[in-house]
Amino acid sequence: VDNVIATSTKRECICMNGQWRQDGTEYSQRLIVSAKPFRLDIMEGREVLLSLNSRGLLTAKEDGMWEETFKSHTDNKPNGPSSISLDFSLPGVEHVYGIPEHADSLKLKTTDGGDPYRLFNLDVFQYELFNPMALYGAIPVMLSHSAQRTMGIFWLNAAETWVDISSNTAGKTVLGQMLDYVQGSSETPQTDVRWISESGIIDVFIMLGPTPTDVFSQYASLTGTQAFPPLSALAYHQCRWNYNDQEDVAAVDQGFDEHDIPYDFIWLDIEHTDGKRYFTWDPHKFPQPKDMLQGLIDKRRKMVAIVDPHIKVDSSYKIHNEIRSKGFYVKNKDGGDYEGWCWPGNSGYPDFTNPEMRAWWASMFAYDQYEGSMENMYTWNDMNEPSVFNGPEVTMHKDALHGTWENRDLHNLYGLYVQMATAEGLIERSGGVERPFVLTRAFFAGSQRYGAVWTGDNTADWDHLKISIPMCLSLGLVGVSFCGADVGGFFKSPSTELLVRWYQTGAYQPFFRAHAHLDTPRREPWLFGPENTALIREAVRQRYALLPYWYQLFYHAHHSGQPVMRPLWVEYTQDTATFSVDDQFLLGRDLLVHPVTEEGAKGVTAYLPGKGEVWFDVHTFQKHNGAQNLYIPVTISSIPVFQRGGSIIPRKARVRRSSSCMEHDPYTLFVALSPKRFAQGELYIDDGHTFNFDKQKQFIHRRLSFANNALSSRNLAPGSQFITPSWIEKIVILGASKPSKATLKTPGEFFPESLLEFEFDASMSVLTLRKPGVNAGVDWTVVLQ
Repeated sequence: VDNVIATSTKRECICMNGQWRQDGTEYSQRLIVSAKPFRLDIMEGREVLLSLNSRGLLTAKEDGMWEETFKSHTDNKPNGPSSISLDFSLPGVEHVYGIPEHADSLKLKTTDGGDPYRLFNLDVFQYELFNPMALYGAIPVMLSHSAQRTMGIFWLNAAETWVDISSNTAGKTVLGQMLDYVQGSSETPQTDVRWISESGIIDVFIMLGPTPTDVFSQYASLTGTQAFPPLSALAYHQCRWNYNDQEDVAAVDQGFDEHDIPYDFIWLDIEHTDGKRYFTWDPHKFPQPKDMLQGLIDKRRKMVAIVDPHIKVDSSYKIHNEIRSKGFYVKNKDGGDYEGWCWPGNSGYPDFTNPEMRAWWASMFAYDQYEGSMENMYTWNDMNEPSVFNGPEVTMHKDALHGTWENRDLHNLYGLYVQMATAEGLIERSGGVERPFVLTRAFFAGSQRYGAVWTGDNTADWDHLKISIPMCLSLGLVGVSFCGADVGGFFKSPSTELLVRWYQTGAYQPFFRAHAHLDTPRREPWLFGPENTALIREAVRQRYALLPYWYQLFYHAHHSGQPVMRPLWVEYTQDTATFSVDDQFLLGRDLLVHPVTEEGAKGVTAYLPGKGEVWFDVHTFQKHNGAQNLYIPVTISSIPVFQRGGSIIPRKARVRRSSSCMEHDPYTLFVALSPKRFAQGELYIDDGHTFNFDKQKQFIHRRLSFANNALSSRNLAPGSQFITPSWIEKIVILGASKPSKATLKTPGEFFPESLLEFEFDASMSVLTLRKPGVNAGVDWTVVLQ
């Protein structure tokens, strides 16, 4: 490399702030590369931030067999053994996170004496918890965090990958740590990570932070940000395998109305097709799909229908014939079309790594190609690891060919390409106007650009409810904000208490969908008695009331890569008490949620972070100090949620049958004052479903601020153009003092000032201003005197 000059004595070169130097001048950051033996150290001042190959574990093409067997399967390796590995040392680090997908704690465990974490997309039947086994998706990104710094490692490799983690502090008891302190031990904590991939090249991105926000932005600059979903996709989804027919769909839809429970999407699984032929409808059970979809449109609701990437080998099936004639199937090692067994029986697997195949697949979602589809029908891609029932580990043979590339080289990319092609198809069918919604089970780095992810085939038990929190938090840390778990559990049947608690938890996770296996009893929300129906209704209604805040969070995730659902340590970076917390979480920085996930719980203990901060219970408005463990008595109706003092959160109090029915409804602003009597928030509004927010700058984005006894709304996007009929209906100020009067001031010649009616609850210090009546998209100020 021309701009690398090694010194003659130490055989090292130094990169300082982007400039390579030999003169030994002190710079804030240095990159030191040693040639023999190879080693790379990243330093800041005199501190080593990260070292590559400090343990000398760099390997390539390790010795091994040219053939490998797994049960009855033989994997031929025409290129021989081709594995690579590299180690990374992180001085001063005890906490590392990421590398989803695993059903494990948020903080990654050391793997000394056990199996490494495995990244290899697989269709796993009833997966185990607290296990490093591979699951449906793989994102080879790890974050390290200490009170001083957050960093990231992105190991860009789509082959089967293993990650070994060791730590010099692992296993030390509290007593041992205290002894080190008393004895003045100088041992610096350190975590060592070894990445091992079966094939490929070493292609690594180091993200130096130094803050979590910086790491998220740096990673987003490499792989993109979360797709901005239609607002309706953030609402509640009702699914099972399978709603039987059109009459069943209509009855379930009507049931939600009869029990006054809102929902936006009803889903159809594989049984809606004609013999598992995707892009088709069962002619007996779904003879008039457009009539069914029109019935949903009339209620401003939508549908999702499954389209899986295994194609029935059937000469009378148009999709199969076209893929075969175009040569778009994955090939076996001998050059013929690769075939395996899946839901339709004998199936072919389209080669989604081929851009021509992806373009053709996208074209199949056009309304004149996908018969019976309409603008309110969206898609989910399941089984896209890919799942091959008679393949090794229920997936594709590694020596299958994608063009000239073996599946072993790019296996973990397959699901991403399926979702990419599907999302592009939904965009194309609208002429590029409408935002798509596509759910995927398999994923890789960058999948966030194409839609949502769920945690796969979970089970109806309390441990699976609990694990949904760290699983979604891990995904959010590596770019995938739009994540959720099947509410109620996919396998088996939940107790009534578990189902209620799962709804209460799911209502505060980004993707909110109930789903169940074909063999489970029906579990629509009204089937468990009126008391439980009321509890589920209230949880769903809380979700709908908060949709303005959810939408705003996803707008920011789309623009900056910041996670929607995030661990406490992301906002409280120096508070070591937050570093291992994974039974509670933040939504943005202003809502803290501690779901009840223990059977028969009478109380939970939530950690409220932030010394000098306050938190308000969103249900009772009671104020609590930060930097404490707070015991909260709970009943079956409790969902512990707190709003941070110093924040302003918009809500909509009028919950209707769907989010679209609430589009023009008014807003209520909840202002939670900090101890310094200051608060800030935002309000984001657009049409909720098109790309006009981006292409034509048609949106409203406003800064809401409370300071010096005045609450104001100011424009954050002066170049944008959008008009809303929505208005500000109510303002609730928590931690307030009683004013003598409240005056609304608006610019303009007519009625520039008016007195507002208000109520003050002295016992809770809550001030309620009623009917300001001002449009949500204009400047205004409320002055308290």
